[in-house]
Amino acid sequence: MKKLMTTSLGVLAIAVATPALAQSDVTTNWTGPYVGGSLGYSWQPNFDRDTREVVAFDTNNDGAYGDQVRTLPSGGNAFERGFCRGRALGSSPASCSSDKDGRTAWKVHAGYDYQMGNFVVGAVVEGGKSYIQNSVSAFSTTPASYTFTRELSWDGAARLRAGYALPTGTLIYGTGGLAYGKIKNSFSAINNTFNTFTESNRTDKDFGWTAGGGIEQKVANNFSIGVLYKYTRFNDDGYTVNAGQGTPPSAVNAFVNPVFTSGSTNLQRTSDRFENHSVQATASFRF
Repeated sequence: MKKLMTTSLGVLAIAVATPALAQSDVTTNWTGPYVGGSLGYSWQPNFDRDTREVVAFDTNNDGAYGDQVRTLPSGGNAFERGFCRGRALGSSPASCSSDKDGRTAWKVHAGYDYQMGNFVVGAVVEGGKSYIQNSVSAFSTTPASYTFTRELSWDGAARLRAGYALPTGTLIYGTGGLAYGKIKNSFSAINNTFNTFTESNRTDKDFGWTAGGGIEQKVANNFSIGVLYKYTRFNDDGYTVNAGQGTPPSAVNAFVNPVFTSGSTNLQRTSDRFENHSVQATASFRF
């Protein structure tokens, strides 16, 4: 992370310093098509709503989550040991590792700008990988642990942008538009050999939105560099894990016992928000 952030800040410093060094014959007109790429760092916010995320249960399969998984014969809370925002590495809550929220991110892009006086408007499409993921874990009294992990396999966007062009060949702009991503979900259970776990809607190709801003500097008539910040949000919902009867069958297993369940229990994450911030160094070849 430190190296990538240093790289992005270095590009920003170059972009700020370049106007003083630019040759007088470098055009300051931004009209025309361009292609290029970006490299940087993506990370996820950890607002209160994120750190409070837990695993929710539907024990009677009525589609409403928030039921308590109960043990026999006492009817006690099977998950009184609690939850954590992160990945369980064992059956104990003490084994939970915090999310590694930061990841390298890269994109390729193509776009077109049109300049009217000092104002520049344009559109750009992009696609690449951000590698980000997050997890939430639940800990039962068995003891056992259950972890949901969400990963952004790849993502892209179609953005508009608008900005102000300085006579130094510098463009300051804001941007926003439609995002699209492939999100993969996975589930793991540690120390539970008594149930079957059936996943539904494991992969989600989801639309979202993105917004941000940046600075770009022409360093030659057909080449520019810059730094871009973006916030991107997807709503990933529908991934469900059903805990069913294992082999040999059990009448006292908390997920399937006939006293407190309908014969199986559905599990879901309580948050469908999958969001990230990114800072990337950009380079574009202009035609």
